[in-house]
Amino acid sequence: MRLAMTFLNQKRIVPRLAGLCLLVGVFSIFVGSHDLAIAQDAEGPAPAAEQDVAGSDAAVDEISYLSWAADSLGWFYGLVFLGLSFTLVALFVMNLLTARRENVVPSELISNFEQHLDAQQYQEAYDLARSDESFLGHVLSAGLAKVSTGYSEALEGMQEVGEEENMRLEHRLSYLALIGTLSPMIGLLGTVSGMIDSFKLIANTATGAPDPQALAQGISTALFTTFVGLALAIPALAAYNLLRNRVARLVLEVGIVSEGLMSRFQKKPA
Repeated sequence: MRLAMTFLNQKRIVPRLAGLCLLVGVFSIFVGSHDLAIAQDAEGPAPAAEQDVAGSDAAVDEISYLSWAADSLGWFYGLVFLGLSFTLVALFVMNLLTARRENVVPSELISNFEQHLDAQQYQEAYDLARSDESFLGHVLSAGLAKVSTGYSEALEGMQEVGEEENMRLEHRLSYLALIGTLSPMIGLLGTVSGMIDSFKLIANTATGAPDPQALAQGISTALFTTFVGLALAIPALAAYNLLRNRVARLVLEVGIVSEGLMSRFQKKPA
């Protein structure tokens, strides 16, 4: 029951925390952009003499790197990448908590279950495994429920439940791989979109050179979307592979432990 409440609290708290962080991040971006626009309007145009003295360095100092990145990404790519980033953090925390050894192969369940079997308290052992929400608890309860029909049937029942539980864990892990695959594609979409805007500006300039700031806007969009997409994809794929290996090792341990506990029901040849 304690493990069941732990899983329930994880499923409720982590998505709410991710949603709250997403709202705070979106609010911060829009408020920061709004404050920057108000500050620029309040300052007004600088005198011509000061513009000649300050030159291009003053224009660079007026905008921060974060504001430049937010302006280059725009509201669409900004919201998409912000949502993906907080979803990635939430999924990583959920899978990391789920892949803990005590949540998959609890040592307390193993010792108590073995004590009931040694004392031939099979009903108590079944109730103990059934009330446990861990991977091992589901496998042991399925095997003990069919042990009366034969040892081979009990093993078959444990294998079926084990495959279902393994698929459930891998299904949740697959969302990390999905983010790792989608993020570079979204970044590539922003790259193509930004380059199209830049070349469109060049094509629409009949005489002279195009506006450097307008041209840099499209190029910065192309570069920032690629950068953010890769920055999300790399940790997502790394976390997916590390957690998948950990889950595979724990699933193998569940199979070994469950078969070892249920082996006493196997009829020995005469």
